[in-house]
Amino acid sequence: MFKEDPKSFRIYHEGYGQQVSEWPVNPLDLITAWIRKKPRNWVIADFGCGSATLSKSVKQKVFSIDLIASAPNVIECNMAHTPLEEKSVNVVVFCLSLMGTNLTEFIVEANRVLVKRGVLKIAEIESRFENKIGRFLSVMNKLGFECIHKNQNQNYFWLFDFIKIKSVKLKPNLPELILKPCMYKKR
Repeated sequence: MFKEDPKSFRIYHEGYGQQVSEWPVNPLDLITAWIRKKPRNWVIADFGCGSATLSKSVKQKVFSIDLIASAPNVIECNMAHTPLEEKSVNVVVFCLSLMGTNLTEFIVEANRVLVKRGVLKIAEIESRFENKIGRFLSVMNKLGFECIHKNQNQNYFWLFDFIKIKSVKLKPNLPELILKPCMYKKR
């Protein structure tokens, strides 16, 4: 839909920005603060970057990736098939961006581009998990990731830190990662 109507992509991001601005904490701010403490030579991939805010906020090299390029430095592509080289990234970020219908493919692509023991940071709306965090973590483990930290912040979103523990290729018998559609609550 966004490819056929880029205006709808802009409208979506404007609505998202308005919603997040009303939260007491923006999860991207927490992720940014964490990355700032990491080595300057680390490479970051921001999957579903929107307006590429992360790349403007840290000193590390950031590949900003989204379905539609909203800024000149954004790589326009399906997050399931990025042009990044295999094992070339230290950190992959999905900050409120696991919105496609092919989430398993997104995570497998993150696995492909991450170095061994690379970090996958995920921030998602808490209502998308429907009290099934255990199932989410189990599927993530089967997709090659071990959860090393989880935090539900302010009853708005969950923050997860995963470490890549094994390489995984996309194949038919992989479990499907499913999250509920976003339900933004007026608070």
